[in-house]
Amino acid sequence: MSRAELEERVRARREQFEEANDKITARSGRNLLSAVAIGVVLAALMVVSLVFITELFLVFVGLIACVGSVELVGALKKSGRYVPVVPSVISAAAVSVAAFYGDASGQWLTLLAGIGLVVVWRLVVLVIPAHRVGGARQLARDVAAAVLVQAYVVFLGSISILLVAQPDGRWWVLSFMVVVICVDTGAYAAGLNFGKHPMAPRISPKKTWEGFAGALLVALIAGVLLSVLLLQEPWWFGLLFGLVLTLTATFGDLAESLLKRDMGIKDMSTWLPGHGGFLDRLDSMLPSAAAAYVLYIIFS
Repeated sequence: MSRAELEERVRARREQFEEANDKITARSGRNLLSAVAIGVVLAALMVVSLVFITELFLVFVGLIACVGSVELVGALKKSGRYVPVVPSVISAAAVSVAAFYGDASGQWLTLLAGIGLVVVWRLVVLVIPAHRVGGARQLARDVAAAVLVQAYVVFLGSISILLVAQPDGRWWVLSFMVVVICVDTGAYAAGLNFGKHPMAPRISPKKTWEGFAGALLVALIAGVLLSVLLLQEPWWFGLLFGLVLTLTATFGDLAESLLKRDMGIKDMSTWLPGHGGFLDRLDSMLPSAAAAYVLYIIFS
């Protein structure tokens, strides 16, 4: 085979691959190559931090909480809600540290202090004429948006840190993350190949019941395997683990889609090619962390 023929074959294969990738992107709404690459990198960082250095997990998730707060604050600003970004980030960092080195009560107290800081900061900036527009109603909307940032990003994000600080908690964190990844993968694969019946067309048009069924099947299998091999729990707990996390992951995905639709945006940001923003990638993880923590408290 000559060099020219080899180059022609390589070019043809690349064009076929790009065409297939474009079709998948059109159907699923995400760039497959970018999504897979970023997903692998994030998963590798999580696994390394959980298995070897749990303090690194605190740093990693704490940074994501700070970045996620900035993302949501920026998205809310586009919809006419002003949330001060500096105290939001300070609160995210403080709550993350409190969750790791303290306990649930310390996490709650720090969260309440963070909410108070953000609200007071918002009241202080009223001295600037540009932030007096809209009167009391606008102020109430801004305060509600600030509480949303703290509850959705900071609180839910810190729960995984709270869990990893518990005895054997890192294995529970690793397990729930693996199951949620399986939920996303199963829903993606089943929806792409068999999806015909929309689950919530007004909220997320590409999410289907066939995708949900595929997600549930994969999550149940992963839950049983992780329950027996990693968590030292009975096999039936794996079924409960997989079912609960399928529900919370799906709810998280739909809830963020509804939030973005309310704000009139497609993605929280464009920082992660193929995913949008960090919150677009972690929308399923956030409520699932809370569910995993509750299951840990009950069964561990």
